[in-house]
Amino acid sequence: MKLETVVNRLENKLRAPLPGKQGQITMAPYPINEARFAQQDLFNARKGAVLLLLYPGLEGCTVPFIKRPEYDGTHSGQVSLPGGKWEPEDMDLQETALRETEEEIGVGKSQIKLIGSLSRLFIPPSNFLVTPYIGYTEELPSFKPDPREVSRIIQCTFEELVDHRIRKETSLKLHSGHEVMAPYFDIDEEVVWGATAMILGELMAVWY
Repeated sequence: MKLETVVNRLENKLRAPLPGKQGQITMAPYPINEARFAQQDLFNARKGAVLLLLYPGLEGCTVPFIKRPEYDGTHSGQVSLPGGKWEPEDMDLQETALRETEEEIGVGKSQIKLIGSLSRLFIPPSNFLVTPYIGYTEELPSFKPDPREVSRIIQCTFEELVDHRIRKETSLKLHSGHEVMAPYFDIDEEVVWGATAMILGELMAVWY
């Protein structure tokens, strides 16, 4: 699937109202934590942003994911999109998404064109209200991962990402000790679940 094809289709689809919870909940762990969707009550949540970056890979339009290093924390070893918390020097959350992408995987913000955003999503364990942005670069990036933030970069073609066969389900034990049933995307033998899977769930609802 060519980059231009994906970008043009998403630009058109993003003009319509976003599916929001209807798309996100398809990939939400269950039992469902309704706190994720009570956004009117999240005055004290920390703001953050992530970027779904499209680029022309060797096998067509491709998306990079990052695997976090192992540490004693909530998101240890998880796979996510590049991104992080809003800083006071950021003009807005778009700036946050671009800055964090440059810091984490080395793709300069001047190389990236944003085409829109998906619905905000609350992440209860870390008290973050995250806005996902979608952008693209017309050149194959030369990734420079920050080893403090990224243990590996996982590259997934968009054609594979929208293939229903990579959507699966498993039982996972949380950092708190509780177990949940989690829908996930099987990407390069990694379990991509939680907030990242829910963002991708809305993306799939937009795409189809």
